Amino acid sequence: MLPAAEARQVLDEADLIVPEAVAAEAVRRVAGEISDALADAHPLVLSVMGGAVIFTGQLLPLLRFPLEFDYLHVTRYGDTTTGGELSWIVAPRAEIAGRTVLVVDDILDEGITLAAVKRRLLEQGAKDCRIAVFADKDIGRAKPVQADFVGVRLPNRYVFGFGMDVKGAWRNLPAVYAVKGL
Repeated sequence: MLPAAEARQVLDEADLIVPEAVAAEAVRRVAGEISDALADAHPLVLSVMGGAVIFTGQLLPLLRFPLEFDYLHVTRYGDTTTGGELSWIVAPRAEIAGRTVLVVDDILDEGITLAAVKRRLLEQGAKDCRIAVFADKDIGRAKPVQADFVGVRLPNRYVFGFGMDVKGAWRNLPAVYAVKGL
């Protein structure tokens, strides 16, 4: 956990990457794309805790079709900034088999976590598994999974805000920032 004074300094020195108005427009656009694609599917929407809570909370009210909502909690990071072994903390309670599933997450970084989530859902019998991310980071190499719906594209920097954190801080920001020098 980043102490409050250090967290404020990180924000004060950070570069604004995605302004609040751009983030809000990206959510509206993605909601329209999802509505066009899944309006007749009565999908199960799974939010990936905890990063996706901001994106999911803004996205769901814009989807004007029936859906079932649940969540999952899986991580490779814990309290670190580099990915490790995948850890399933909470599995979805809803029935997966035979369903169209939409996984909602904050960022598609290396793609290892989302690839594992998609693989597991398909193994559990999902008939279709789509992925919506607020941000897709350009890491300069191929990823094991691609998002079907993307809000914004980000440079390969350490970003925070709009659900993404910097050492536990600033998930609550309505815009996206990059740590200075990273």
